[in-house]
Amino acid sequence: MALVLLCGQPCSGKSTAAECLRRALESQRPSCCNVRIIDEPSLHLDRKQSYADMPSEKNLRGVLRSEVDRSVSKDSFIIVDSLNNIKGYRYELWCLARAAGIRYCVLYCDVEESYCKAWNMARQERGEPAYNDKIFDDLVRRFEKPERRNRWDSPLFEFKPAEEQIQESSPAILEAVSFLTRKIDSKSRDVHVLQPTIATQNVRASETNSLYELDRATQEVMNALIDSQAQGYGGLVNSTVLGEGLPNISFC
Repeated sequence: MALVLLCGQPCSGKSTAAECLRRALESQRPSCCNVRIIDEPSLHLDRKQSYADMPSEKNLRGVLRSEVDRSVSKDSFIIVDSLNNIKGYRYELWCLARAAGIRYCVLYCDVEESYCKAWNMARQERGEPAYNDKIFDDLVRRFEKPERRNRWDSPLFEFKPAEEQIQESSPAILEAVSFLTRKIDSKSRDVHVLQPTIATQNVRASETNSLYELDRATQEVMNALIDSQAQGYGGLVNSTVLGEGLPNISFC
């Protein structure tokens, strides 16, 4: 059905927004709605260790992208609760949604760095998972803010967690749910379902034994013709079977 990206600085309220969105979607489509949140803990990845250096961060993005690729479908809502701080990575996820032919949107938690740092320190004091100062500063420095003009950042729904509490009735949540669940008809102009291109469509793979079957069928035809000539029956051979699932060849 859709792929939703949470985007924002570390400790900006993304997980709270993801959970509120999940509950709101399930309340709108309780009977046929499959909503799943993909984040680091769900894949048994430690956020602090995963962002400790560039190889670890690259591995983290690869694991998340692979899980999203396996999970996206026209029967489920996939919410990616991670930093998604690099525009090139958001583009890769957008391409996965386009290849699947589903809706796509970005929810951005717009919070000033000072608030994020204070919330991160509060987590440290409570003994909850948090980033150390070096990793936190590095992630803030490298964060690439989403922009509406980019295809992979649109449509964009924004929160202001420092100004208002994130909950299911938040305007951004309501707008996102409306976009994700609205039925599409000839009058729908603001709901866009991504369409796969030739470059993103999977090429149908041929059967592994097709070459063998072709060779065997050719040999059977040749043997039948040779036997017919040897026995002098001319048109006795009417047809031959190429193989299971393949058409017969008629000589009539």
